Amino acid sequence: MLYFEQLTLRRGSKLLFEDASFTIHAGDKLGITGANGCGKSSLFGLILAQLEEDSGAFRMDRGITIAHVAQETPALPISAMRYIMQGDSELTEMETQLNHAEVRGDGELIARLHERIATIDGYAAPARAARLMHGLGFAPGEEEHAVASFSGGWRMRLNLARALMCRSDLLLLDEPTNHLDLEAVIWLEKWLRSYTGAMLLISHDRDFLDRCVTHIGHIEQQRMNLYSGNYSAFERMRTAQLAQQQSAHEKQQSQIEHMNSYINRFKAKASKAKQAQSRIKALERMQLIAPAHVDSPFSFSFKFPDSVPNPLLRLHKASAGYADKTILKQISLSLLPGERIGLLGPNGAGKSTLIKLLAGELLPSGGSRETAKELRIGYFAQHQLEQLHDELSPIQHLLMLDEQLSEKQARQYLGGFAFHGDMATAPVAPLSGGEKARLVLAIIVYQRPNLLLLDEPTNHLDMDMRHALCMALQDFEGAMILVSHDRHLLRTVCDDLVLVANGAADLFSGDLDDYARWMLASREDEDESPADLSQQSSRRDERRNRAEQRKSLQPLRNRVKKLEAELEILHSKKSALDAQLANPELYDGTRVDEQKMLSMESAQLTQKIDDTESHWLLAGEELEAAELSA
Repeated sequence: MLYFEQLTLRRGSKLLFEDASFTIHAGDKLGITGANGCGKSSLFGLILAQLEEDSGAFRMDRGITIAHVAQETPALPISAMRYIMQGDSELTEMETQLNHAEVRGDGELIARLHERIATIDGYAAPARAARLMHGLGFAPGEEEHAVASFSGGWRMRLNLARALMCRSDLLLLDEPTNHLDLEAVIWLEKWLRSYTGAMLLISHDRDFLDRCVTHIGHIEQQRMNLYSGNYSAFERMRTAQLAQQQSAHEKQQSQIEHMNSYINRFKAKASKAKQAQSRIKALERMQLIAPAHVDSPFSFSFKFPDSVPNPLLRLHKASAGYADKTILKQISLSLLPGERIGLLGPNGAGKSTLIKLLAGELLPSGGSRETAKELRIGYFAQHQLEQLHDELSPIQHLLMLDEQLSEKQARQYLGGFAFHGDMATAPVAPLSGGEKARLVLAIIVYQRPNLLLLDEPTNHLDMDMRHALCMALQDFEGAMILVSHDRHLLRTVCDDLVLVANGAADLFSGDLDDYARWMLASREDEDESPADLSQQSSRRDERRNRAEQRKSLQPLRNRVKKLEAELEILHSKKSALDAQLANPELYDGTRVDEQKMLSMESAQLTQKIDDTESHWLLAGEELEAAELSA
């Protein structure tokens, strides 16, 4: 189908890859991976005849229909539905010919065209376009809105829907999830698994790749290497290759030790037992992943915050929205040190609104937002990339935070985010979206926050940077709220999931796979015919009952969390007392009263820790029993 023979490709004077020979067969699903700038998008340009090979040969079978996502969308006055339907070029041509035939009154041609349209299922095209819009997150009723009325991100979704509308032999997708939320990503996965043509997919989302591709084409060091299997299989194979190199093996052990340090520090503490278990599960996965990133240019970590107050932030019956529209209603939430929450919910339900409310960018329209005096928020959102000063360099952005910082220190710090040489001193205006996202993350990390609010932080980040961010978040000591369509990130750094829907924010008792099944089932119910309404109503009642059962367990979960927070404080006080009691000067005979007082206080704290741990264990057992019965 597609044939690459000893192919060499350059972009300007830069060699992207050379001597690449491989074949794409009909039905193959190939994931294209590699660092930003390695040549993934240029490979698409070659296939689309936008670029030419520098040497070697590229050819494809005749008559192949190629679908790809346009990067620009003009502000057209036509409806979104009509724009998407134009993705089926044959149907569009048939409709044009039919209009001309009707004007001329050519009955024979009209009959043939109607027959052809029926053969290609053209009369079902409006329903097919509507399903695509619905699956990608558009609200009912938006089908007839003009293309020009949608924002840039939503126009990209229209372009994606238009590409999916095409009855193609080959589908080219370049980072299709960048403008999607988790719900749309899950839906798109299901759609792509049923696609019968060949597909080339550029993505930095490992879970998305795992579910959609059968082969990986990895570009590194100017070479294209093909691997059978999905992305996880590629990581295992690449790990085996790199493990033969001693330097790679040593770095792998260092990365694993980095995660083990958290587990070893906290697995004996009841207050951190849940988090430690989460890290143990993540470690099992990370042991496979870490070696695949031994040559990553990124290396950074969050320094311990200057202080971690308890609680950090509290919302009390807070409501929020925009203009006259209330999106969140009477949200009560208390963020404690060590909490790591992933937000789930359909598009427009209020995830980003909740993040803005927590960040203080949006004032509550009702209720209150209370913050600790020592609260330091690290807030990442896509609009912050636009707030960088185009004329300033990365180093100058750091100096705005710390005037005492030397240029050498700034360069060393920024090097961990792959800002080297002239890149650290040149204006940020020409930087790519991924590079600007790295700079914003560097600024956040430098400020040593005790609360992280991350709204889609992985957009535009390549696989190595995502891995480095994941490793850094594993060791973060403060609280964190995360919105992301990257399920690997959610799975490995979050301990709890909160569902934002219908104006509320409630703990979601299942995992991400449960959420995907629940979301797809909800979508299927909405698409069902009237004949299925009674069965649909029954399923909705069942889900409503399960939701009410989960909600009834919330007070018990809150009690467990409160006891965990109390234990954290008690353990901290006990550690401080133990340090005082370990001071040799306390036993020189001149501080007997102080020694007795500290010993008595230590004994009282020990007893209080024992009592609190007993209550915590009982509450945990009660919660587990209640969840099983539910």
